[in-house]
Amino acid sequence: MSFALDVAAATLRLGTPLALGASGEVICERAGVLNLGIEGTMYAGAFFGFLAAYETGSVWWGVPVGVAVGVAAGWLLSWFVVTLGVSQHTAGLGLTLGLIGVCDFVNRLVVSKNSSALAKIRPFGQWDPFGWGGVFQQYWLTYVTFLVLVPMVAVLMRRTSFGLAVTAVGENPEAADVAGIDVARVRRRALLLGGGLMGLAGAFITLFQVGSFTLDIVNGRGWVCLALVIFGRWRPWPAVLGGVLFAAVTALQFRLRILSGWSGVPFELLLALPFLVTILALAVSGRGARYPGAYLKPYRRH
Repeated sequence: MSFALDVAAATLRLGTPLALGASGEVICERAGVLNLGIEGTMYAGAFFGFLAAYETGSVWWGVPVGVAVGVAAGWLLSWFVVTLGVSQHTAGLGLTLGLIGVCDFVNRLVVSKNSSALAKIRPFGQWDPFGWGGVFQQYWLTYVTFLVLVPMVAVLMRRTSFGLAVTAVGENPEAADVAGIDVARVRRRALLLGGGLMGLAGAFITLFQVGSFTLDIVNGRGWVCLALVIFGRWRPWPAVLGGVLFAAVTALQFRLRILSGWSGVPFELLLALPFLVTILALAVSGRGARYPGAYLKPYRRH
């Protein structure tokens, strides 16, 4: 495989969890809720998806478990920010720290208790439905993400009554309430749906890419997804394309590190390259970005 095709194939694989996480965050933020629990939700999806596969011996069990854990995290956040009206910053960061702590505790208690060796599973293999190889040698969830899930989210947000209700609630919950929309219900459903996509994003990392669980498995991808939502101006496809850009730079720096001509470039510089590109893109695209009207604002019906 040529260098360009190799980078392109890796870009789609690396971009899959970012596309899923960013799509889920778009849904949440369009409803007016900043989900800072995304890093912890992806972490929990990665761990419990792996744990389900490890304990059952079937990697297929990890996928629905990862989604279910994400939905549960979304419900917990909705209870804090929608029902109780807790600060979204506090609730989201607390959720992330809590989920990471729970996962690490259960990992030590269940997975690592009998052995110091890293527990592993046999991950999903790559699949080429056309027999052409190259870029088309991908995981089945990569195909589902870019050909099914992301287009469904885009259609959901623009063409369905639920998507229009989410937008209305995120822009002006008072007017939406007067129009007969249950603001709390719409926000809860947005958080549940977004959480499910985030949990699936985390499960992809352990069940498809890695085949094991480590304490730095998500490695900041959740925070990157937050930046991608602003980069895409709260629209699914532009946010996903931003994720593909980040994945492309990540894939490129991986390949450059193994080329002899780049051996003199500091390792740390190449490692930081995707994040530097993301910051630059965010600085350029984020200027003048219009946030949803009710962003970060709790709503209480009078």
